Amino acid sequence: MARFVIQPHTRIQEWVALEKGYFADEGLDYELEESFAAKFKNPTLDVPGTPAEIKAGAFEHMSTHRSCDISSACHWAVNMAATTEQGRMWSHAYSMTPSAIWVPPESPIRTPDDLRGHDVAVGFHSGSHFSAVQSLEAFLPADDIKLTFVGLPFDRVQLLLDRRVPAANVFGTAGYVLEQQGFRKVVDTSFMIGFLVRPTAADEDVRKYFRGLRRAQCEIDIEPERYKHYLVDELPERYKGMLDTRVCGIGERIVFEPYTREMYERTHRWMLAHRLFESGEAVQPDYESAVL
Repeated sequence: MARFVIQPHTRIQEWVALEKGYFADEGLDYELEESFAAKFKNPTLDVPGTPAEIKAGAFEHMSTHRSCDISSACHWAVNMAATTEQGRMWSHAYSMTPSAIWVPPESPIRTPDDLRGHDVAVGFHSGSHFSAVQSLEAFLPADDIKLTFVGLPFDRVQLLLDRRVPAANVFGTAGYVLEQQGFRKVVDTSFMIGFLVRPTAADEDVRKYFRGLRRAQCEIDIEPERYKHYLVDELPERYKGMLDTRVCGIGERIVFEPYTREMYERTHRWMLAHRLFESGEAVQPDYESAVL
């Protein structure tokens, strides 16, 4: 039988499960694949001036049929990927990640209303894209929400550090880095993350994986300080010295609760109402076929 291929998601739970031997205890024969975030960066990141827009993100990457058996992305993208038969969404767990729109310490932008007409850097068809819309529509009319699609979380971190974008929506450990460099949170944009299972993955392997993650999450909840060093290990080299794990949280937290039919259909209706996907109206949600 082929090994179960895991694509990490810049969180610490998989690493704790490996350290404690939880996957081995379950008899899971696994291997780790390099994360999506590690494989790509905005090609203009080190070029002065306005960064190039990148009209590809988590959804597009899942649509090319990821080679791993299990991976993660925001629940909006996983929902749509599962609906369009790029895999199936796991229905027995999801995770929550802290996220926020950040601005430089000297920025005149103080409140969400001050973002009216200002570009907010996000990743296309990714959690930062959808959560920015969801959070800002409580403050601004749709026409006043301006998003610029510049790539992955640490692309946005670097562009903020270089003062090349006025604001950016950033989640997880990347947000802790910005906070510790003095950047200010304008509005919280915390969001839900889902799990995408490859069609050929063995159901029992998936269950073994999640049993290991459940034990890891309990261990982290009991003694988080012991494991936060894994946050630094997940950082690109240039940012490792910018994070003091003694004063930050654990980032993403896995919630072992159902992703229900109501959650699936409600999320799908929200995406269609906001016209976030071309030809999205033609995609009919089917919970039984999309969710495992």
